Amino acid sequence: MTDSLLLKTIRGESAAVRPIWLMRQAGRYLPEYRALRAEKGGFLDLVYDADAAAEVTLQPIRRFGFDGAILFSDILIIPHAMGQNLEFLAGEGPRLSPRLLDSQLNALEAVPEHLEAVYRTVTRVAGELSPETCFLGFAGSPWTVATYMVNGEGSRDQAAVRQYAYMNEAAFGELIQRIIDLSVEYLSGQIKAGVHAVQLFDSWAGSLSPAQFEKWVIAPNAEIVSKLRALHPDTPIIGFPKGAGEKLPAYARETGVDALGLDETIDARWAAANLPKDLPVQGNLDPLALMAGGGALEQAALEILDIFADRPHIFNLGHGILQHTPIAHVEKLLTLVRGDT
Repeated sequence: MTDSLLLKTIRGESAAVRPIWLMRQAGRYLPEYRALRAEKGGFLDLVYDADAAAEVTLQPIRRFGFDGAILFSDILIIPHAMGQNLEFLAGEGPRLSPRLLDSQLNALEAVPEHLEAVYRTVTRVAGELSPETCFLGFAGSPWTVATYMVNGEGSRDQAAVRQYAYMNEAAFGELIQRIIDLSVEYLSGQIKAGVHAVQLFDSWAGSLSPAQFEKWVIAPNAEIVSKLRALHPDTPIIGFPKGAGEKLPAYARETGVDALGLDETIDARWAAANLPKDLPVQGNLDPLALMAGGGALEQAALEILDIFADRPHIFNLGHGILQHTPIAHVEKLLTLVRGDT
């Protein structure tokens, strides 16, 4: 078990030095990742190879000494385990088939071995991490996962899925419930295998009206938090509803998450003033500021550190690290956050 700085912060303790990890810290900006990816082939070949996925998870810890290691996997493992075909096409992103706009949920045949492969990765990583490093598991939140399942791919405004949810509320509700149930099982499996905390990624939460946000983001995440906490009361949960904006206070209050991730569009001063004073927050440096480096990086990072100095704060990006981010800029960020000279 760990008693790491990051885990303490998620649980509500403040520290003079902020813990730091970065979303997508295990990925294409690292030459060691690119070398392993070239050796193994496709993305899913990496994800379902426990030794390879564990190696990718550990690469940024060895290089940078981040306070948290995030499991190398993908939010679409859930629909893949539910029976949809999953492909990652070069330059186009993920594709799921058959899309549920054209087929029935009950026609899918579950493939639970996909989840078992991820649990094996967790076990391998947990056996290698030092007690100072918090191990983070994750899952996609039901709304975001459902958008891919219904439409078969990502979309900027989720128009087809939002219309489907209005016109087929019962069917969409059944899909959301199936995702909730499997997500609880999946996250529980990760916890049993060795993660210390989990994060719920809702990448498309910002596309919904307030009423739909309440129905398809807040309520499903609240159910996951409640059920997971009943199974694992000591495991903290971070919620990350990207694009939620002014709906963040309601999300924090009604889901019951232990910490709240903020994307780069959130005014940090607004968040500090409007979120519960004792709620740990995570974020929210613009990934483009990190890629730009120099004065832009330093100014943005120091401002975030200053604004959140009076509450538990985990330094992170507002979204995933970008592929062409220079490693030297990540090293500079670490010196800024940790106060190194």
